[in-house]
Amino acid sequence: MTTGLSLAVCLLLGLGAAFADVVAEPAAVVEVSAPMVASVPVGLAVDRFLDSLPADVLAIGSVEALNARIASRNPLLVDLRSPADYRRGHIPAAINLPLQGLAHHLEAIPRDRDVVLYCATGYRSALGVMALQLHGYPRVRGFAPGFAGWMAADQPVA
Repeated sequence: MTTGLSLAVCLLLGLGAAFADVVAEPAAVVEVSAPMVASVPVGLAVDRFLDSLPADVLAIGSVEALNARIASRNPLLVDLRSPADYRRGHIPAAINLPLQGLAHHLEAIPRDRDVVLYCATGYRSALGVMALQLHGYPRVRGFAPGFAGWMAADQPVA
């Protein structure tokens, strides 16, 4: 989870290159200088970002809640798993945009429609929600139970 929070902070502050250095060299220590973060202290920037997130940022916590949202709002369902996992089975009507390439496919995600991200267990969907929120997508939510929860509830699979 530390990596996810670091990613959010780096994206928020425009420090993608600094984060990339940390990922490439996990033992490396990246020092962030004052000019890199402009005039906003990191703690304040993180607080502002977290305060801006909707209270229900991961509110889709059950299969029943997801089914209700599908029935009432017809959201775009985005499967963040690998293409191989998607081919083995996915929630009907979902499209596949693996998390690693999500930022390269923003044109496939509408800003004016509800979007629900899911993965196997909820971890990648939380990261995806964070990333899309930072890209200005106000109507994105994660399905916390993930595909494993969907399967455990014996729901239909495409």
